[in-house]
Amino acid sequence: MNEYIAEVIGTAILILFGGGVVANVSLKKSLAEGAGWVAIAFGWGLGVAMGVYAVGQFSGAHLNPAVTLGLAFNGDFEWLKVPGYIVAQIIGAFIGAVLVWLHFLPHWKVTEDQGAKLGVFSTGPAIPHNFSNLLSEIIGTFILVLGILFIGANDFTEGLNPFIVGMLIVAIGFSLGGTTGYAINPARDLGPRIAHFVLPISGKGNSNWGYSWIPILGPVLGGSFGGLFYRYIFSGELHIMFWIMAAVVLLCLFAAHLVDKKKTSLIQ
Repeated sequence: MNEYIAEVIGTAILILFGGGVVANVSLKKSLAEGAGWVAIAFGWGLGVAMGVYAVGQFSGAHLNPAVTLGLAFNGDFEWLKVPGYIVAQIIGAFIGAVLVWLHFLPHWKVTEDQGAKLGVFSTGPAIPHNFSNLLSEIIGTFILVLGILFIGANDFTEGLNPFIVGMLIVAIGFSLGGTTGYAINPARDLGPRIAHFVLPISGKGNSNWGYSWIPILGPVLGGSFGGLFYRYIFSGELHIMFWIMAAVVLLCLFAAHLVDKKKTSLIQ
């Protein structure tokens, strides 16, 4: 199988399970309505595991632009392939979101909560605060990429690696996910958010594009710095990009802080 097609399929599987569990828990008259955060965390984790099982042998199953960038910065992936992987992942996420919409077709009309509908497709903050929300996504994706590299450095029984990666996603959801919904994947948020924008979802609200830059920028920064951090600290390869990326992360956080400060002053 072509590696780019594999990334499309793997990411679509990820979103079908991940978006599906959120729909199952959130939409009215679903038999799983109200099942809660534990179900969501396990649904996303197992969705990642299934996506990796499906296409790992063909593309490495990145399924996430932040992972692709992290591996490239760590020297484990060709930079020439990075753009194609990212495009494939966004397309796959869009397709997965469309499948979720179709699967739950009668439930959109009976669900009045527009936020619940949007939450099936994309993430949002528990408390809107640009600095904190961006930092949460950076930290979550940083530990995601580090965790994947930690797992890759160990020997497991054949076929167990994807399950362990899935459990890493569950752990991130349990421990760090409550602040922003742990996008930790730009494609996971952007592709479905586009789907929410274009699909004729009954009674939907806006797609909250004002927040959409955080689940894109945060994971890109966190994943990239995670790859560089592992390369420098664990592999002992000093690279100038480590310091450049650290500076970029700090500058972006400072800019987010200034935006928050300006908003606060306008409110006052």
